[in-house]
Amino acid sequence: MSSTEEEITIDQVLVHGEDKMKKSIASLKTDFQSIRTGRASSSILDRVEVDYYGTPTALKSLANISTPDGRGLLIQPYDKTALKSIEQAIHKSDLGLTANSDGTVIRISIPALTEERRKDLTKQVKKIGEEGKVSVRNVRRDVDQELKKFKDKGVSEDELKRKAEGLQKMTDKYISEVDKAIKDKDAEIMEI
Repeated sequence: MSSTEEEITIDQVLVHGEDKMKKSIASLKTDFQSIRTGRASSSILDRVEVDYYGTPTALKSLANISTPDGRGLLIQPYDKTALKSIEQAIHKSDLGLTANSDGTVIRISIPALTEERRKDLTKQVKKIGEEGKVSVRNVRRDVDQELKKFKDKGVSEDELKRKAEGLQKMTDKYISEVDKAIKDKDAEIMEI
C-alpha cells in the first residue's frame, strides 16, 4: 500500500453505513411530504415538474407557493407567461388537484379526503415505508460485507461479531424510525 492511500478502519465503515441509513430516512420523510393530507401544504407540489420552454423544471423554482388558509394553495409565478404551463402540469400530476387561474395567480382548493382516498394514501405510505426499510437493510448488507473483509486484515472473530451486533442494533433503530414515520403519516392522513 502506498503512503498516499489511507487504511479505512472498521469504525469508519460503520459511521459511513450510519450516514447512509440517515439519508434513507431523510429521503423517506421527503417522499412522505409530497403525499397530501386534508391540510394544504406547499410540499405536496414538490414533485410537480413544469414544461418551461421545453425543459422540465420544478414548480417551486418557477413560482412562489403559499398557503393563505388551511384549505388552499396560492401559486404566484415569477414569469406570468408560465401560468398556463404550471396549470397544465398540476392537472397532469397524479395529485387529483384542480387549479383555477385568474390570469395572474393560480388557486388550488384542497378538498377533504374521502374515506376511499385515505385508504389509498395509507397504502401508498406503507409502500414508500417498505421501500425505506429495504434501503436501510441494503445498507446493512453492504456494511456487513465490508466488515467481513476485515477478517483478512487480522481483526479477531470476537471483534467482528461485536461490530456486527452493533450494526444490527443500528439497523433496528433506523427500521423503527421508518415504522414511526409510517405511523405518524397514517395518523395525519386519517385525521379529519
